[in-house]
Amino acid sequence: MVKAYPAVSEEYQKAVEKAKKKLRGFIAEKNCAPIMLRLAWHSAGTYDVKTKTGGPFGTIRYSAELAHGANNGLDIAVRLLEPIKEQFPILSYADFYQLAGVVAVEVTGGPEILFHPGREDKPEPPEEGRLPDAKKGSDHLRDVFGHMGLSDQDIVALSGGHTLGRCHKERSGFEGPWTANPLIFDNSYFTVLLSGEKEGLLQLPSDKALLTDPVFRPLVDKYAADEDAFFTDYAEAHLKLSELGFAEA
Repeated sequence: MVKAYPAVSEEYQKAVEKAKKKLRGFIAEKNCAPIMLRLAWHSAGTYDVKTKTGGPFGTIRYSAELAHGANNGLDIAVRLLEPIKEQFPILSYADFYQLAGVVAVEVTGGPEILFHPGREDKPEPPEEGRLPDAKKGSDHLRDVFGHMGLSDQDIVALSGGHTLGRCHKERSGFEGPWTANPLIFDNSYFTVLLSGEKEGLLQLPSDKALLTDPVFRPLVDKYAADEDAFFTDYAEAHLKLSELGFAEA
């Protein structure tokens, strides 16, 4: 079904384009793409398809949501973005944070992701406990992403986004990057996962679950062998995640 997106003014659309340029330069200069992608993911990933609550509506800037265990460290991203956001008061935080996620993928060599503006900021943060737990396996992943309304393919494609960034022990209890170059968006998450554990590189229980699940594993193999296929499916999954609860068909 085709989504009906809300109309935004010409002034708003111009602000989106200007903000995108500012974000490109800032994220590239600060090498902060991983945390910006995480902010966008964690903002959107609280959506519950049954109650139609949570989702990418700017609430992650509130201290109550930043205090959720899964969001440890994301106050840094919110703080880094605020001076740029102040230059574009017309933009909602909801749009701005998702735009930062799109730019983070783009400037690190990943696929171009469609961006539709028009998200409105909401006043109430969602309850805690809606985001994935890296210590758990495939049943948990399906449960959490199922609440978001996302598919098995979306789960594996989005997992590949961990090609960017690293874990910090003080935030998650885990330490280290997933790949040898955590500032390049490519398919190396999957190639590393298939090659087995390597010293200094991270493989979480939720990563290893992709190897043993009969539906997830063929997708891991596919993306490791074909980066273009990964980029195509990732762009689709990221778009779906970024629009949960927004302009639904």
